[in-house]
Parts: sequence; C-alpha cells; structure tokens
Amino acid sequence: MSNLTRFSEFILLGLSSRPEDQKSLFALFLVMYLVTLMGNLLILLAIRSDIQLQNPMYFFLSILSFADICYTTVIVPKMLVNFLSETKTISYAECLAQMYFFLVFGNMDSYLLAAMAIDRYVAICKPFHYVTIMNHRCCMLLLAFSTAFSYLHSLLHVLLVNQLTFCASNVIHHFFCDVNPVLKLACSSTSVNEVVALTEGLASVMAPFVCIIISYLRILIAVLNIPSATGKCKAFSTCSSHLTVVTLFYGSISYVYIQPLSSYTVKDRIATIIYTVLTPMLNPFIYSLRNKDMKRGLEKLISRIKSQMDRLSTTKVNRICGP
Repeated sequence: MSNLTRFSEFILLGLSSRPEDQKSLFALFLVMYLVTLMGNLLILLAIRSDIQLQNPMYFFLSILSFADICYTTVIVPKMLVNFLSETKTISYAECLAQMYFFLVFGNMDSYLLAAMAIDRYVAICKPFHYVTIMNHRCCMLLLAFSTAFSYLHSLLHVLLVNQLTFCASNVIHHFFCDVNPVLKLACSSTSVNEVVALTEGLASVMAPFVCIIISYLRILIAVLNIPSATGKCKAFSTCSSHLTVVTLFYGSISYVYIQPLSSYTVKDRIATIIYTVLTPMLNPFIYSLRNKDMKRGLEKLISRIKSQMDRLSTTKVNRICGP
C-alpha cells in the first residue's frame, strides 16, 4: 500500500473522450481563451489609462479583469494541450498547483464581486459620503482581505488533499484538477475534506454572496424611494452589469458545489465551463456594452492604439523610402 499512496501523475479525461471531437473543442476553447485575454486586457488598459475611470468601481473592475485572466490561464492552456495530446496526463505536483490557483482566483472573483456590490450600495444609498467611505485606504483593505483570505482558504484545501491516499484509479473525470473529482479518487477517508468544504468552504462562498444580497436589497429599497422614473432607471442601470455577472457566476457555482460528492456527474463538468471559461470571457462585454463610461474609455484606448500604430507605420515607411 505504501507504494501506491501517491501517483506521480493523473490522467485528465476532459470534456470528451472521442478523438473526432478533440480538434473542434481545441479550436472553440482557443478562440474563447484569446477573446478572454483580449477583452479583459482592454478593460484593464482602458481603466489604467483614463483618468475619468479612476474611481473605486473601476478599480475593483480592473482587479477583477486581472483575476479573470489568471483564472482562465490556470485552466485553459493545459486543457488545450490535452485536446491535442494522446496521453492527457498531469503530474501530481502540477495538479495540486492547478487546484490551488484555481481556488485562489475563483475566491478572489467572488470577494471582488462583493466589494463591487458594497461600492454600488454606498454610491446609491450614501452618495454624499461616497468619497469619504470608499477612499483609497478602504479599497486597499478590501483588496488585501480578498487576496489574503483567498490564498489561505486555497492552501487549507490543497493541504488536506495532499494528505489523502490514492491507490485505485488515477483518471480524473474532469478537464482540470478540481477538488471534488480528485476527492472521488481517494482510497482513504475524505470525511475531513467534506466537513471542511461544507463548513469553511461553504462559508467562504456564502459570505460574499450574502454581502451582495444585503447590498442589493438596500439598493432596491433606496431606488424605490426615488420619485422620478428617470432616477430609478439611472440607478438600476449602474447595477445591471454587476448583477448579470453575479447571476452567471453564483448560479453555476451553486449548481456544481452545493450537492453531495457522490452525485458529481458529467453535467457538472459542463456547468463548470460557465464560471471558469464563459463568465471571464463575457465580463468585458457585459461591463463595456452596458456602461457608457467604460464604453467611452475603450473607444479612447482603441483610438489611441490606432493613432500610435499609424504613427509607427508612417515612420517605418519614411525610413524605407529615405529622405
């Protein structure tokens, strides 16, 4: 048994085991990954380069875009390699590392969404105190808490997984090293892991979600007290993008994780795509298409990039043609 307690590698079964599906899945997820990178990078650059977007709401949005880039990069590149590989293996250490950073950036997303909900609550319910409440120190404290808790939470779960014994199959029925599919391979008892997941794990997910719900209930009460219809529409429009992202993110996570370990199925793999790949890809579109300030910032960034490219091409032509 001591020789079988630790596999040197696992096999990721992926989304489909049929060889004819691999190239089409590779093309699909490559496009989605590139769109995710490009969209979130544009959001990040637009916020950093536009002085009108230098406020707490867009500060948290820029951090969310950075976290989404890291989130998908933890999963998708290995996924793309496995689509074109026959072995589809991942080393034990690489599997734990992938699990750790997946949990880190997934938790960061949820806490950043909560911080953005708090920001919207203060902006709508306490507009005259917004600058003093949501100051630089408050934003940095919220970011520091989100980051520190995410790292500690992820470390706890990965250390617990590292204590398990694996002696039967090394085939993970998933496209990356998620906690539940790996726990299903364990020969030793996973009761501690499951108890921690249902207590500390559930609390870490529900705490930001409850914070979001309370913030939006307070916002709803405040908006309903606004006498003009125009004022109500304006207040709701500032929250619509964030609410859309929250619904996508928490809806898919709830479907996958709020169930017993034994009931983890293929449907959960499909649902996992929503919050690991689809939501990070859609975030830039949701926030830019439904936000006039963000749209204007992106337009300014794109026009600045175009002008620089035109200047570079003109300089290059002048050097080739000579004086």
